[in-house]
Amino acid sequence: MRIFIGLILWFLLLVFCWPLALIAIVVFPILWLLLLPFRIVGFTLEMVFKFIGALLMFPFRLLKS
Repeated sequence: MRIFIGLILWFLLLVFCWPLALIAIVVFPILWLLLLPFRIVGFTLEMVFKFIGALLMFPFRLLKS
């Protein structure tokens, strides 16, 4: 559904201001590629923090059962 709404908004932009729509369709993949390393680092840090949290909570989970 999110892709469909984005596509409809892009078509509206194409109708009302086609140069801006063409710039957006060229810039978006470049911006996505530039931000990809930050997403990978964020995902990695999230997994590290979940692992540390699970490691710290492990003794309490053993005592609980």
